[in-house]
Amino acid sequence: MAKRDHARIDPRGRKVKILATIGPASRSPEMLRRLFRAGADAFRLNMSHGSHDEHAEAIRAIRALEREFARPIAILADLQGPKLRVGTFADGEAVIRHGSHFTLDRDERPGDASRVCLPHPELFGILERGQRLLINDGKIRLIVREADDDHIRCSAEVGGVISDRKGVNVPDAEVPIPALTEKDRRDLAFAMEHNADWIALSFVQRPEDIAEARKLMGREGALCAKIEKPQALARLSEIIELADGIMVARGDLGVELEPFEVPPLQKRIVNASRVAGKPVIVATQMLESMIESPMPTRAEVSDVANAVYDGADAVMLSAESAAGDWPEESVAMMDRIAGQVERDEGYKERVRFLETIPDETTSDALAHACMTIADTVPISAITVFTSSGATARRVARERPATPMLVLTPSMRTARRLGLLWGAHAVATKDIGSFEEMIGKGRRMALRHGFGTAGSKMIALAGVPFGTPGATNLLHIVTLSGDELKKHPG
Repeated sequence: MAKRDHARIDPRGRKVKILATIGPASRSPEMLRRLFRAGADAFRLNMSHGSHDEHAEAIRAIRALEREFARPIAILADLQGPKLRVGTFADGEAVIRHGSHFTLDRDERPGDASRVCLPHPELFGILERGQRLLINDGKIRLIVREADDDHIRCSAEVGGVISDRKGVNVPDAEVPIPALTEKDRRDLAFAMEHNADWIALSFVQRPEDIAEARKLMGREGALCAKIEKPQALARLSEIIELADGIMVARGDLGVELEPFEVPPLQKRIVNASRVAGKPVIVATQMLESMIESPMPTRAEVSDVANAVYDGADAVMLSAESAAGDWPEESVAMMDRIAGQVERDEGYKERVRFLETIPDETTSDALAHACMTIADTVPISAITVFTSSGATARRVARERPATPMLVLTPSMRTARRLGLLWGAHAVATKDIGSFEEMIGKGRRMALRHGFGTAGSKMIALAGVPFGTPGATNLLHIVTLSGDELKKHPG
């Protein structure tokens, strides 16, 4: 990492992270720089759009920002996943009337108002009477009346205009297709080659989907499971256990479920992820109106605020930053909303309303003790020494009010922590002794604005140093301005 300079971004002053999607409105190096300065902590590459060359250019620009601001930045590559679509129509579109009969079949001829091809043989034979098919984001709702190996005969609960290759959602059945398509495999290989920090896996229905992606990733990158299928909710705990992080993908989830079902499910997913100590991202339509307007609606502001109050690790912008007219303003607005919530006197109580009982391990006991000590004694920072990031996740799980400075010898770890609540990560040389730990902790806390001379700091680490998973040491240190004078570098 570069040394401190005039361009440096100091700690954000908030604990929830902002994940901004890159697209045509934000792909240029200058706009990425503006989004970072406005508050973006991490960037999402939507692999459904854009070429590999465009994504590679964006990655280079983000890594240049890291060097300029001496700040690790997380990159999340979001895989498209399988997309179910109808075929084409003789006139490009047709009108399905309310209450009429409509058939999806395997005949590749262009469709009309009574039928269309469904080029997904895996769907035939699995659907049952009474199940739903949602077309074009749920604008058209079909109810299955009869299904066999070649036809799915439906009645139109809600009709409308249907056009070529519109998407199909199947909310009532587990679709027997893998979460990774051939395109996803190519995109995953590209993301791994370019050192993406997180991979977001779409269309997760079962734990086996996670295992397949993990096998392809090997030991590289962290895996974020997108919860967007109702079937995933039935095995949520298993999916969370296997994934490194979770995304509440409210887009498809909101299509396949009734709108009023999504808010309590969002809270359930956030809570389950927090209890497991896994970062959780709330995504989709958070500031949707800012695609065209410089100001959000009051309801959107409340939506973002509620996610922050619930203790989500990160909140995400999609089209607002990728293709909207106000990308910088949308990031700045999300930053201001989150900052206002975290300054609320009731925030600490609200964010800790969820009970996260420590596991019966020394590491969890010490992480919990950090929060208790910081609530009792004036502490300016919890400084965590970690190689894998596990200790930082344990501390973040407690949602301490005191800022957390994470020191790690691994740039890979520092970048991944860009989506962890409260973590300000710094990549620095490893430590080899207790004295070195204390000296480095003091210097880094002072250098990065986590206290002044005379402030008290908690140092959390493991002995022997450099051994992953060996957190067993907690020490309270008083900061001294002499440290920077002795070791200015």
